[in-house]
Amino acid sequence: MASLHLPSSLASMAVSSALLLAFCIAILMMPQFAECRTRHYTFNIKNHTITRLCHTKSIVSVNGKFPGPPLVAREGDRVIIKVVNHVSSNVTIHWHGVRQLRSGWADGPAYVTQCPIQTGQTYAYNFTITGQRGTLLWHAHISWLRSTLHGPIIILPRRNESYPFDKPYKEIPIILGEWFNVDPEDVINQALQLGNGPNVSDAFTINGFPGPLYNSCSSSNDTFKLKVIPGKTYLLRIINAALNDELFFSIANHTLTVVEADAAYVKPFQTNILLIAPGQTTNVLLQTKPIPPNATFLIAASSYFTGQGTVDNTTTSAILQYHKPLTHSNVSPHNLTLSRPSLPPVNATKFVNVTQFVANFTAKFRSLANSKFPANFPKTVDRKFFFTVGLGTNPCPKNTTCQGPNGQKFSASVNNISFVLPSTAILQAYYFGQPKGVYTTDFPANPHPSFNYTGTPPNNTMVSNGTRAVVLAFNTSVEVVLQDTSILGAESHPLHLHGFNFFVVGQGFGNFDPNKDPAKFNLVDPVERNTAAVPSGGWIAFRFFADNPGVWFMHCHLDIHTSWGLRMAWIVLDGPQPNQKLPPPPSDLPKC
Repeated sequence: MASLHLPSSLASMAVSSALLLAFCIAILMMPQFAECRTRHYTFNIKNHTITRLCHTKSIVSVNGKFPGPPLVAREGDRVIIKVVNHVSSNVTIHWHGVRQLRSGWADGPAYVTQCPIQTGQTYAYNFTITGQRGTLLWHAHISWLRSTLHGPIIILPRRNESYPFDKPYKEIPIILGEWFNVDPEDVINQALQLGNGPNVSDAFTINGFPGPLYNSCSSSNDTFKLKVIPGKTYLLRIINAALNDELFFSIANHTLTVVEADAAYVKPFQTNILLIAPGQTTNVLLQTKPIPPNATFLIAASSYFTGQGTVDNTTTSAILQYHKPLTHSNVSPHNLTLSRPSLPPVNATKFVNVTQFVANFTAKFRSLANSKFPANFPKTVDRKFFFTVGLGTNPCPKNTTCQGPNGQKFSASVNNISFVLPSTAILQAYYFGQPKGVYTTDFPANPHPSFNYTGTPPNNTMVSNGTRAVVLAFNTSVEVVLQDTSILGAESHPLHLHGFNFFVVGQGFGNFDPNKDPAKFNLVDPVERNTAAVPSGGWIAFRFFADNPGVWFMHCHLDIHTSWGLRMAWIVLDGPQPNQKLPPPPSDLPKC
């Protein structure tokens, strides 16, 4: 079986993610790699120095790159990534959205499926990409290290298959992120100590650069430039790797055609503005203008925020720059006008308009649901769950001053339970039958009857704490309704389910009505996702088959909410057949 090894000389080159992606795709297109099924990568976790907005600091990165290098493979390929930890922090890597069928040991969330990779240690993540094609992302899954430890996962179709749309001229990753002038670990540690909200980032970024709209330090060196040729179709692989912000995205005077979300094809639709939550990915087709315009165009992203507290209302930008043919060589770049897109408002100043836009936009996502790419979701369900998600409080420790609501500490919960990470990996405890002191299996299927949803907040905002999981028999068909609460203010919560894709069959605002709302569910072509936002003051309903044995994390992908405890675990039992059982752990699995 052939293997693909990226040359070490390439890893040390100061090339952009786009160039590296083009190199990887070109390699995979070579005839000699047509039957490749194993891809080998080495991720060296190291510190390297970087400057943005006139601030120079050391960041944790993979192979000295920010964002990190792309992982490129084809559907059906086996991927082995050797992760070597050279830094003082414990590290894990999560392959966000990869189904991880019977490979839960490679999923990556710290203390859920593995103990962290300690300083000087190595762990080889080993998994096969099954039934997915498109764009995903990899990122650290411990504390806030993913602020700089992230990169794209590019899944190409099998060699004998093509895209369900015209082949693009070029494919470009667009990674949205955040930049902190200080160490993000200091930001979250301070917030957890004081019990209040964290300081916001100093900038959003596009492919690691904040762009020209920030302070006087913003310069061409701080701006990503996407150079295009007139009359071509480009596939933009857009990833939101930001820590705590859903983001609007737009390119001035250009229309985008959405063709894929979370590595699953969707019915194509056109839009001028995208909304993309942390952890979500969206592939879009960009058709450049047939004649080079006498202008350059801003690519811009800004926050969508409906919660309480401080919000980053800045805008990151990049430049869409047309290559000029010789016949237009007399057009000077200095004579070009700069066209800016119009993005929706950031928060509740125009709340109704923003909410309506978000509802209309998310409703456009539909599965292809054809014979080649069917929507395999449960038409009937064995088990139904109703989970409330939202913010609450925990008591301030004795002899400590807290700056959260009413002098308490912010907390977050699912069904009023704030999830506490154990000191031993849950998957390991489950596999060896040693749950005592690690987790319990009594997570409630419904919230307490007196629990308030979106009405008048209760006087008592306290939540309980624990490490409690839901147990599912193999291949159970599951329906989950996630209801936002307004206890400390309604907020949008992008929920990510590890180990599965799910199908969003319904969504709405206000309280979910179990008697009326299910009649409006989309049971024809619901969108398939791994991350979906619970609307601010609203609900979503999704379904999936529990066909993947192991322990699977579900959490809000706003990292501050995860840090506060908005997370839980599912345990899916083994099935009766040998290929329905969780294999034993690999010999190099890190120890706590």
